[in-house]
Amino acid sequence: MSTPQLQSELPAGNPIDLMEQIAVQNEWLFDRAGEDEMHLSFPGQTEDHHLSFSWRNNVETLQLSAQLEIKVPKQKRAEVAALINIVNEQLWLGHFEMWPDSGQVIYRHGLLLRGAIGATPEQCEGLIDAALEACDRYYSAFQFVIWAGKSASEAAAAVVYQCQGNA
Repeated sequence: MSTPQLQSELPAGNPIDLMEQIAVQNEWLFDRAGEDEMHLSFPGQTEDHHLSFSWRNNVETLQLSAQLEIKVPKQKRAEVAALINIVNEQLWLGHFEMWPDSGQVIYRHGLLLRGAIGATPEQCEGLIDAALEACDRYYSAFQFVIWAGKSASEAAAAVVYQCQGNA
């Protein structure tokens, strides 16, 4: 999924303001939890997407967290952890992780803006696009391990090949 380009220009500052404009333009549900935090939700190819953005001014980084609608049962966590290692080796941007207490799988990525005048719409859209591509591509691999009982290597191999077009 590619987000439409935002036509307005924003002065340097908090990139959460720019993310809010992108959410409004795309008619996505969002909640501004504070000056430096925002959550948004919208439908995706395989699941609804739930993204959170946090602006850390002290390190001039915009962090994105995409929560997958997956909670890994305790007996499958070791195999999902192995799958996460395989998947993360393939990713150029961001990474997946699993919270040890809940088994929740998330994708995280940070946009470093140190020394930049501010975030551009293209950078923010790229951050979202990278998350959506990773989540949509690897969601089924997590399901293969959790629900189909596949090994991490079998699940990863099943999603290596990307189909072109739609049936």
